[in-house]
Amino acid sequence: MIKIITDSTSDISLELAKEMNIEIVPLIVRVDGNEYKDRVELSPEDFYKQLEEKDLTPSTSQPSPQDFLKVYEKAKEAGDEILVITLSSEVSGTYQSAMIAKELLEYNKIQVINSASATFGLRIIIEKALQLRDEGKTLEEIVAFLEDYKQKVHIFALVDTLEYFYKGGRLSKTSATVGTLLKFKPVVGIKDGKLELFANCRGTRKSISKIIELIHETGDIDLQEPVCIGYTGNSEGLDKFENLLKEEFHFENVIHGIVGPVIGSHAGPGGRIIAFVRK
Repeated sequence: MIKIITDSTSDISLELAKEMNIEIVPLIVRVDGNEYKDRVELSPEDFYKQLEEKDLTPSTSQPSPQDFLKVYEKAKEAGDEILVITLSSEVSGTYQSAMIAKELLEYNKIQVINSASATFGLRIIIEKALQLRDEGKTLEEIVAFLEDYKQKVHIFALVDTLEYFYKGGRLSKTSATVGTLLKFKPVVGIKDGKLELFANCRGTRKSISKIIELIHETGDIDLQEPVCIGYTGNSEGLDKFENLLKEEFHFENVIHGIVGPVIGSHAGPGGRIIAFVRK
């Protein structure tokens, strides 16, 4: 059997992970002087509630190699082959920890993939890995397919503020300040594995129009693949975001979800996200 392992920034709930028969290694979130395992000891709902009630600057850190090693050893003892798919190495050291653990394990039936993505982009790659596993593909075949497939996965989001990205060291102070002072709805995404600010737009409607433009530039959405629609904070207004995108692209196979505490620490509340596979 092939055991699929990912990290908690895939934003797959613990309940769903059990149904999928995958293992999730949690990142760490620090909030108000306390340290939590992402989604294990701190739910997304509790995290955003704390953000709303207090003026907090949460921080995050990657899992240790030992965290990955424990999960690897369990799979090795079961005689499983191991496929690990992590958050982009450009935004976190999680991939590096997974690779160090691989070297420590000294097991030739393990492959580690840098997704070059995050949150629902990573979720889409995991879904494809599960599909390929269930189709009976070998570990080597799955890895070869995913290395190509991940290049087609895109993620765009509109956010309320860039302040959290700046505080988390993901954007410069200049970029964050301009967006905040002029009350823009910034459009961000991941490009070549890195967080990128694509535009500062006045108002939600213009931000969604920009996302539509960006999707067209990628080559449009492959309607045979899943589309993920997600949010940070609360889901108010998410239906408007989704419906405007559906009117343009006519997708139906939608996975919905809330962004967890780790990515939410950098995006802040009020985010609206689409992840998809381009044609």
